[in-house]
Amino acid sequence: MAHHSFLPGARAANVIIALGAFALGWAIYVRYALLEQSSVGLACRTLETMTCETRALVIALFSQSAFGIVALVAALLQLVRPSLVMFTLALMATCMGLVIYNNSLAGVAGGLLLISFARPWRGARG
Repeated sequence: MAHHSFLPGARAANVIIALGAFALGWAIYVRYALLEQSSVGLACRTLETMTCETRALVIALFSQSAFGIVALVAALLQLVRPSLVMFTLALMATCMGLVIYNNSLAGVAGGLLLISFARPWRGARG
């Protein structure tokens, strides 16, 4: 019985690309519109809005390297046992980690995701 490598089909790839683009877009918005704007930081000292709470949560998460750790753990799980869901979650976390200041761990996770394409996959057809 031949084992085929992990490679999502066309429909799954479209969903993965869309979710990855969403995660990347969200991370870019949060970084450049909420985190790096000094006016938002100053406004959040006096106001309590959902935007300020989101900003505070993201700052707390990237201070603890949460985006990079989640990306690395999900990529390791994807490497050990490939699945479409884990690949999608790892890709989304990697995109967020690369943009939101967790570059080192998310970069390693991105490399592991590339290596996971060489792993045999039970879900492969052929």
